[in-house]
Amino acid sequence: MGSVDWFKLQNGSDIRGVVLDGVAGEAVNLTVDMANAIGQAFAIWLTARLAPSCELVRVSVGRDSRLSGPVLSQAVCAGLMAKQASVVDFGLASTPAMFMSTLEATPKFDGAIMITASHLPFNRNGFKFFVAEGGLNKNDIAEILTLASACVPVSRVAPPPSFDFMAIYAAGLVEKVRQGIAHPIDYLQPLKGLKIIVDAGNGAGGFFVDSVLRPLGADTAGSQFLEPDGHFPNHVPNPEDASAMQSIRDAVLCHQADFGIIFDTDVDRSAAVDAEGQALNRNKLIALISAILLKEHPGATIVTDSVTADGLTDFIENQLKGKHHRFKRGYKNVINEAIRLNKLGIFTPLAIETSGHAALQENYFLDDGAYLITRLLIELAKAKMRQGVLTDLVAGLREPVESEEVRYQIMPVDFKSYGQTVLDALAAWLNEQDDWHLVPNNVEGLRVSCCADDERGWFLLRLSLHDPVMALNVESDVEGGVGRILKRLSGFIRLFDLK
Repeated sequence: MGSVDWFKLQNGSDIRGVVLDGVAGEAVNLTVDMANAIGQAFAIWLTARLAPSCELVRVSVGRDSRLSGPVLSQAVCAGLMAKQASVVDFGLASTPAMFMSTLEATPKFDGAIMITASHLPFNRNGFKFFVAEGGLNKNDIAEILTLASACVPVSRVAPPPSFDFMAIYAAGLVEKVRQGIAHPIDYLQPLKGLKIIVDAGNGAGGFFVDSVLRPLGADTAGSQFLEPDGHFPNHVPNPEDASAMQSIRDAVLCHQADFGIIFDTDVDRSAAVDAEGQALNRNKLIALISAILLKEHPGATIVTDSVTADGLTDFIENQLKGKHHRFKRGYKNVINEAIRLNKLGIFTPLAIETSGHAALQENYFLDDGAYLITRLLIELAKAKMRQGVLTDLVAGLREPVESEEVRYQIMPVDFKSYGQTVLDALAAWLNEQDDWHLVPNNVEGLRVSCCADDERGWFLLRLSLHDPVMALNVESDVEGGVGRILKRLSGFIRLFDLK
């Protein structure tokens, strides 16, 4: 398989590719044989990492609901076993549970593989890898792909033993909620009297109803799209998608629920909806979990990605009296930054992206959508006990009047250097703008404060992490402000080979 361009499969700290035909212009570039080689490569990499203390590595393998999941799982398991790894098949699982198998299974697994492509279309799939220290980083993935390129596919072997680890993982969430609420009357079912609806988007998150909410006493009538279906027939399983959020909002209002929960395909991201149908995602979700954690850890630092709103900074720093630290987009980037700050003695309990990836220090800095929801459920129940509502915690959050994201395709082949050229030119052009000012401490792209009375907002122009795209995020505190900012900026954008 030497002619395969293996490194086109790398997506930061994941592997992703096209596995199934059916989408025009998207040729298959991740085959069963390649999955077999990736399994071999991970076994080689993991064995070398643990040598000489461990001769036989133990690896858990799970998958989301994608159509290609079972065949890729068979292939990667065969590859692992060909290199003498001891393999256990978890079947349908969530990404967070796969990581937890390296920490809380008995005995613990040395490594874990989750077969998923998150919210991407049905024809895509890929792999996420874990060891006890967390998810692998970009350089680890590059090394695994290098090893895979030299592996020869092996014949299928007897299937590995299977194990329902999801039951153990879910039981841990149930106990977390019970302990967190410590209900004085009904400790075992502290969510009794609350109607809570789950929308799993036909991904892997349907377990949350039967294995978490119902044992806690919640009424889950009206929950939808719980059955795994890799066609994703109802909506994209993505808490950032407008149609997905509308789906859970409609369900909450229709069934007069107290709370709605939505997961992405592999449950490492989530969002929520309150009883009024108000979406609790993006900046509002960050504000909500920040309010919970800063109440417990006054003055702590919250790490977010670079596109969070100015109103969120005001809320965290001036109202919650914490510190807001923006960093590069990418869930591994914000997680690694939070870990770095903690090592420096700057207590940082949360790393979170506007996409819904939320990793808490108390939970091994694992981005776990189900764990985030359990934290919200605890506060939901406590609010009910004091005759309040969960969103009382974010009553002081100032949200923008308008926001928009525009993505410009970079036409030159060397898109990274061209993107940097655009940013350098923007920095120079800003010197000519009296009421547009570069925000200090940019770590990704250029963030600009727009101070004119009819604009009152900001924009961030950055190069996409992996694609030939310049992403422009714009927010304004006045009606029509985003349009005016975009119109003014369009003269600059036209100077470059962007579409």
